[in-house]
Amino acid sequence: MKKLFLDDVRIIEMVYDKSMEAEFDIVRTYEAFVKYIKKNGLPNYISFDNDLGLGKDGKVAPDGLAAAKWLVYDSGLDLRNLEFKVHSANPVAAEQIRGLLNNYIKHLKTQANL
Repeated sequence: MKKLFLDDVRIIEMVYDKSMEAEFDIVRTYEAFVKYIKKNGLPNYISFDNDLGLGKDGKVAPDGLAAAKWLVYDSGLDLRNLEFKVHSANPVAAEQIRGLLNNYIKHLKTQANL
């Protein structure tokens, strides 16, 4: 089972049990997230942070919500079996990520049953 951890600062044991460390690949930026999935395919599980710090230009970097939007609107991947957790400390963004992904996955499953 492939698992992906998107976070600019945290390490696995800050969110999950340390024994799970080997199960995850870690990406620190939106760009690395997109690149990872394009290269390796959709993981079975994604753990999302939202606020991903500053980009190389010193401006706020694309965030976890942007990563979720990329999955839904641009990736072209079948997300019906995706499992995810949002571990962001930003409650508004966390709810936006959960809402977007849950609603889209529900939509895909409904369409598959028609």
